[in-house]
Amino acid sequence: MSACRDPRRRAVRRRASALAAGAAVAALGLTACGTGGTSGGSADTKFVQGTGGVSTVAKQGRKSAPSLSGETLDGKQLSVDDYRGKIVVLNIWGSWCSPCRAETPNLVKVANRTKEQGVEFVGINTRDSNAHNAVKFEKEFGVPYPSLYDPIGKLMLRFPKGSLNPQAIPTTIILDRDGKIAVRALTPLSEEALDKALKPLLAEK
Repeated sequence: MSACRDPRRRAVRRRASALAAGAAVAALGLTACGTGGTSGGSADTKFVQGTGGVSTVAKQGRKSAPSLSGETLDGKQLSVDDYRGKIVVLNIWGSWCSPCRAETPNLVKVANRTKEQGVEFVGINTRDSNAHNAVKFEKEFGVPYPSLYDPIGKLMLRFPKGSLNPQAIPTTIILDRDGKIAVRALTPLSEEALDKALKPLLAEK
């Protein structure tokens, strides 16, 4: 009897496929709130790996960031394009993410201190199926900047291949004044690390 007509073999195949799918979902869950990650893309991103999981791109090799817009957690409309001419720190976070809780106080300090220098912070809240949890998180930490609400990660899919690993949460991406991707951190940032990443961009003319 041929394999395609044998119900027992078909059942074995179905079970194997289900197990493989389950393993893939489990792997995604394990990496969903990591403190690091791989580049997740091609080798032409021009990123140069630095210390502490922070990568940079020389000015001549930077790629434009995608257009990012939508509704914020407080129900307003926001477009990152409106910040052109300023340095923009994009932080991808979730209220469910322990490393995000550790990192957020550092982001808040730097955001408050650098705003007058032309630095704008924008959060991208992801995988929070209930916005209430994310709003509560922002109030708890006194977050002074807005966050786009992106529960299923649509905004992350707009980034150029290799510039973002959607499984590494938190991730911070810094755009230069021309709206190009200059820095990427696939790890929680200390206040010192963020200051170090911003310093050369602030010096650019």
